[in-house]
Amino acid sequence: MYTSSASKPVFIIIIVALFSIFVSCTTGKAVPAEIRPETVTPLPDDNSTQGILRRVSLLLTQRNYAEALILFDEIEPADAEKAELQLIKAAIHNAAGQSARAREIANSVLSSQEDNVDALLVLAACAAVEGKDREQRNTLERIIKIEPNNVKALCDLGYVSLSGRSLRAAANYFDRALAADNSSGEALIGRAVVYRYNRDSKKSEQLLNQAIKLYPQWASPLHERARLYKGAGLYKDALADIDAAQKLEPDNYWISIDRGMTLVELSRRDEALEEFGHAIALDPNNFLAYVYSADLKDNRGDLEGAEKDYAMIIKLKPEYYFAAEGLGIIKMKKQEWAQARDAFLAAYKYAPKDYNYALLAAANWMRAGKIGDPKQFLAQVMKTAPRDSAEWQLMRLYHDLNGDVDTTMRAERESNPDIKAKMLFYLANYYDIRGNSSLADKFFIQVQELNCRGMIEWKINDWFVKQRKLNIF
Repeated sequence: MYTSSASKPVFIIIIVALFSIFVSCTTGKAVPAEIRPETVTPLPDDNSTQGILRRVSLLLTQRNYAEALILFDEIEPADAEKAELQLIKAAIHNAAGQSARAREIANSVLSSQEDNVDALLVLAACAAVEGKDREQRNTLERIIKIEPNNVKALCDLGYVSLSGRSLRAAANYFDRALAADNSSGEALIGRAVVYRYNRDSKKSEQLLNQAIKLYPQWASPLHERARLYKGAGLYKDALADIDAAQKLEPDNYWISIDRGMTLVELSRRDEALEEFGHAIALDPNNFLAYVYSADLKDNRGDLEGAEKDYAMIIKLKPEYYFAAEGLGIIKMKKQEWAQARDAFLAAYKYAPKDYNYALLAAANWMRAGKIGDPKQFLAQVMKTAPRDSAEWQLMRLYHDLNGDVDTTMRAERESNPDIKAKMLFYLANYYDIRGNSSLADKFFIQVQELNCRGMIEWKINDWFVKQRKLNIF
């Protein structure tokens, strides 16, 4: 799924548009594009509707939605009941996570003004917040039927198409938006993203340069250009752009994530770890920063730190089973066999065709208690595995607690180094659990010599070799 850094929060876009509509309707003068409500310093004694809206927009930049909504009580009732003001209020409710209230207001407006585009934009935003992709698309398409050149709706349709990897459709929507307004920042960035996905970096950079020139105080075009440079391997240029973007928007989670990833590419891992910590502080309920943080900590030997990060990932996104895998490996290194078993069982739950997790769970199960404890579990798993596979034969070994000679012979005949290493690893564990340390050591060494570093088993085997002080030369 595409994560757009181009779109400002939906409520900011709507409040800018509706504020402009309100001012033009009440004064007869259009608001210049450069004068955005969120950048105008409100006068403390200005209790006019426009003054209150300026105070509202300032509170929105601080994400103080509750106080922003309270300010609507100070607006003259005659103004407060106008559709434009009601829809601004609805947009704020949506930003505050109160999409049901936002829907109620927008539908109330539509009951008397069925083609009110701004009300439909609020409904589309509600659908986006609620993850109702089809409803969002249908609502945006309804807007386009009413106003074929509505730039906001066209851009949103472009980003919806990007999320679905429909690059041709996305390009079409962004091109239509640019034809209607060639200075639209959202359209410039969206079209640049499509060019980036289509590997046309030159055109992508041209549009981003244009957006940066038009909107020098907007972080998004800098952020997108940093992504472009990073994809091209220009990590120093990417970092310069992303640093500039972060100065403009220091509380942007995705800017922080991309900055950390760029620092990793520059081998500045300590700074990257600090940046991921910053991202976690910005949004502790998003799992992604924990993923990068855990990996860095794991690789530097900070098992306690990595363990905490893996535990948070599992809590926030249990289906991301790689976190359970990482946790299981750490628990094995700490010789906490029962907890390692539970971690690998959690991974297997979400990856039931990855029999490595079942085997690792069984091995730790046997280490944690009685050797026959995983027998019933293995019997169930074996029903789903191909009978001619190496995994099935290994599970049969762990289930029956015999057949090691046949398994060893098959491992010796195996020509695929990954499969061979896997079989030897589980044979080593089998013998270690059965108390035959010399055979276990022999197979641990053979696995190490095969050097299949991409395997989860190799990581664990490497620990066994070091922990047992085995000489592989």
